[in-house]
Amino acid sequence: MLAIRFEQTGGPEVLKTVDVPVPEPGPGQILVRHQAVGVNFIDTYHRTGLYPVKLPSGLGMEAAGVVEKVGAGVTRFAVGDPVVYSSGPLGAYAEYNVTSAERAVKPPAGIDAKVAAAVLLKGMTAEFLVRRCFPLKAGQTALVHAAAGGVGQILVQWAKHIGATVIATVGSQAKAEVARRLGADHVILYGEQDVPTEVRTITGGRGVEVAYDSVGAATFEGTLASLARRGMFVSYGNASGPAPAVEPLRLQRAGSVFLTRPTLFDYTATQAELDDSAGALFDLITKGIIKVEVGQTFPLAQAADAHRALESRATVGATVLIP
Repeated sequence: MLAIRFEQTGGPEVLKTVDVPVPEPGPGQILVRHQAVGVNFIDTYHRTGLYPVKLPSGLGMEAAGVVEKVGAGVTRFAVGDPVVYSSGPLGAYAEYNVTSAERAVKPPAGIDAKVAAAVLLKGMTAEFLVRRCFPLKAGQTALVHAAAGGVGQILVQWAKHIGATVIATVGSQAKAEVARRLGADHVILYGEQDVPTEVRTITGGRGVEVAYDSVGAATFEGTLASLARRGMFVSYGNASGPAPAVEPLRLQRAGSVFLTRPTLFDYTATQAELDDSAGALFDLITKGIIKVEVGQTFPLAQAADAHRALESRATVGATVLIP
């Protein structure tokens, strides 16, 4: 089968196309024949070594397709079932991969494989951010960075469904139009405007109850300065590099604010949590409340080009590889 591997960390050029045997599912595992593979920023963190992995390694944690084989003891799936997973193990950048049956879910009928592969990890991330990490309420104001990106688009729509006011930040006028189309109440061009100044103007000087920041180093100071008293800073990504270390006294001086650095896997640690998160996501998609934009597709063999597009912030919405 065709697969993407890397033997050393570095830029997109370290990704190599190889021909390897199709894996066999072990006990509790399923073999998935991929129809679409999700591309996520965490993939670039593995590739660069920001999140270390044992080398040589496959790449990618999310894909959708059809169950090809089931291992011993599997009752959650049968051969031929549609399936989507986002919990790894690394190796989704391939025509086939094995994954734990307990960590995979069945998408509802009518959900296309490209949409399923594009949305599960990003959508469950948005779910735990707005429902559990900071339970967003109607009438509150949320700052959403990278609002035209894969997670950002879902966050904007979910926050508006809840009844919150959304202040979105984006990098271009084209992306500003995307954010407005999704329901953002206010849009800030972070390359042209000072984010905390604009946030204070919009909120009458108060700041936001919560800020969802996937950008990291480049936006950290502005996000901290945008919070209301006792506001929550949710730093959930490192698109521009890791956020800096923070002395606890800085949180006091910023207004007794809270800072958390969550990860999806701690919010879907059990099968019940996984099923609840995916179920909540797919429910809003099937109802038409959340619309998923697959902005770019690349052939599997062009995974390096997909990474270049993602890291240059040239993408809009989700990016998918097609085996």
